[in-house]
Amino acid sequence: MTKKNIESRKPLPKKTRDLISSTLLTGMTWGILVLFLLPMAFGVVTALKTESQASEIGAPWYPASKAAYEYEGKDYDMYLVPMDGEMKEMALIQTGRQESQFIDPDNPEAGLITWEGSWRTLERSWEFDPQWSNFRSAWETVNFPRLLWNTIKYAGITTIGAVFSSALVAYGFARFSFPGKNIFFMLMLSTVILPGAVTLIPTYFVYLQLGWVGTWLPLMVPAFFSWGTNVFLIRQFIMTIPVDLDEAAMIDGASPLRIFFSIILPQSVPALTAVSLFHFFWAWNDFFNPLIYLTGNADKYPITVGLTAFNRLYSQQSNLIQASALITAIIPVIIFFFAQRIFMQGVVITGVEK
Repeated sequence: MTKKNIESRKPLPKKTRDLISSTLLTGMTWGILVLFLLPMAFGVVTALKTESQASEIGAPWYPASKAAYEYEGKDYDMYLVPMDGEMKEMALIQTGRQESQFIDPDNPEAGLITWEGSWRTLERSWEFDPQWSNFRSAWETVNFPRLLWNTIKYAGITTIGAVFSSALVAYGFARFSFPGKNIFFMLMLSTVILPGAVTLIPTYFVYLQLGWVGTWLPLMVPAFFSWGTNVFLIRQFIMTIPVDLDEAAMIDGASPLRIFFSIILPQSVPALTAVSLFHFFWAWNDFFNPLIYLTGNADKYPITVGLTAFNRLYSQQSNLIQASALITAIIPVIIFFFAQRIFMQGVVITGVEK
C-alpha cells in the first residue's frame, strides 16, 4: 500500500467531525421544523386569499389579486405579453382571435399596441394583495366574542379545578401512608384506560336525572374531582421534592395543609404548569362533550361547536374558514408562549439549602 493511500485513510480531525455532525443535526432540526410549520403557513396564506383565487387557474400560491390598469376611466386586466424578446406587463384593451390590442402602463402615451396571437394563451399578471378583511368578515359573521368568552370560561374554570384537585390528591399519595394506598392508586390509574364510550350513556343518564343537561355543570363539576393522568404526573414530581423540607416545616409547627400550600405547590410549579397546559388545551379543543351536554343551548356553545355551524354555512369559502381557525388559535399560542417561560424558570430544583 502506498504512502498516499495510507494518508487518505486517516480519520478526519475531531473538529471536522464535530462540525459535520453539528451541521447535519442543525439541518435535520430545521427540516423537521419546516415540515411542522407547513400546515400553519398554509392556513395563514389561505386565510389571506380572495374567495376566487382558490379556484382560479394559474393563480399564485401567495395571496394575490388580478392586476388591473385604469385606461380612459375603465379597468382592464393585465397580462404578461412577450414583446421584443422579453415579457412585459400590459393591459388588454381589445380582444381578438388572431391579434389583440394592448397598452403599456409604463408608456401609455404610445397608444394601443397590436399583438399577434391568441390572448387566451397569455398568463395573467398578479399583484400581492393580502385580504385582511377576511378576519373581520369571519369575526362579524359568527358571534366570536360570545364563543371566545364561553371557551375561556370553560377552559379556565376546569383548568383551575383539575390542577388544584389533582395536586391535592397527588400530595396525599406522595406524602401520606394509609391502608390500601397502592391499591387505591392503581384503581385511580385504571380509570385512565377506561374508554369514554363505555361511560358515556351511564354518565349522561345521571346528569339527565340531576337536571344538568343543557348547563355547564356536566362539563365543569367533574374537573374538580381530579383526573388520573394529572394525579400521576404531579405525584411523580412531588416525590422528587426532598422530605426534609416537610420535616423542617413540621418542626416549625406547620400543618399538612400549610406544608402543601407553602412548600409543595411552589416547588411543583413545573409540573403544575405542564398539567395546566395539557388540560387547558384539551378543554379549548373539546368538541364532543359540549356538543352532547349543551345541545339546544347555543348561547353556551364554545368555539369548537360554534365553528362547526360556521363551516357548514361557508363550506365553499376556505379563506373564511381558515381565518376563523386562526382567530381561535391566537389565545392558546399566547398562553403557551408565556407558560413556556414560566416552565423554564422553574425547571431547576434545588435541595434543602434553597
